[in-house]
Amino acid sequence: MTTTYELGGKAAAAGEAEAAVTRSRAAVETPFQRFVSEYFESPVAAFALVLLAIIVLLAVLAPWITPQDPYDLGQVSVLDARMPPGSEGFDGYTFWLGTDGAGRDMLSAILYGLRISLSVGVLSGLIAMTIGAAIGLFAAYVGGRVETLIMRIVDLQLSFPAILIALMLVAVLGKGVDKIIIALVIVQWAYYARTIRGSALVERQKEYVEAARCLGLGHGRIMFRHILPNCLPPLIVVGTVQTAHAISLEATLSFLGVGLPQTEPSLGLLIANGFEYLLSGKYWISTFPGVALLLTIMAINLVGDQLRDVLNPRLSR
Repeated sequence: MTTTYELGGKAAAAGEAEAAVTRSRAAVETPFQRFVSEYFESPVAAFALVLLAIIVLLAVLAPWITPQDPYDLGQVSVLDARMPPGSEGFDGYTFWLGTDGAGRDMLSAILYGLRISLSVGVLSGLIAMTIGAAIGLFAAYVGGRVETLIMRIVDLQLSFPAILIALMLVAVLGKGVDKIIIALVIVQWAYYARTIRGSALVERQKEYVEAARCLGLGHGRIMFRHILPNCLPPLIVVGTVQTAHAISLEATLSFLGVGLPQTEPSLGLLIANGFEYLLSGKYWISTFPGVALLLTIMAINLVGDQLRDVLNPRLSR
């Protein structure tokens, strides 16, 4: 007859065997495979990543999948203006999301607007990340009065609202995609500088930096080939969140009429174009671009939150 002790011993052995199998599987996983498995543990984050991929794909393929170039006057008819969703135009085409005051197909206009909004947000974020990371890394590595001066400039900029600085810059620079990108870069670089400076201060005290100095390696090589790669995880997280912030900031500027011109409309300008029709019941002109903007920012923020949890060493499994 099997005793309780024998059953307990078998259960313990089975548990140890299962734990050993789990450890062996974890041992053969590459860092990238481990990152992917940990990221997709959250269904919400997985859904956000798929949604973001679909949005980016639709924006990239907009010229090939939209039935109309909304900014080609030869394809737009004023007779189709302000038609509700599902209406059929005079050329026989069905406007699934309706049309705006100029007769443009809202579906086509939204996908073209996504192209501009994503391009401005990503490009300004990459440039700001490059500049801010270089300045913050230099400040942390050099230290002393140089670091103090740089960080006081960063603190001064971060003490002002981003929208206020952007409004002043756009008022001086004028309208245009390049002007908006310059304004967003000036607004964002301080966030990256502060983030990487905090990480670089920790890395600077570690043994591998001291060993690199003893080997006579140059300061630039130590900063950019040794310290910078170890500071990338928090920089990636901040970059994701700041991209969403840049898109929303650009949309705000365009909605206020000081961002992009009418010939290069983003989602913010599309929302502004339909604002005057809201009280007359033509909700779709502003609502659908607003939903597209909301989904884009929400997806980017959810992806950034999950990246923060996965790349945080304090939460490592």
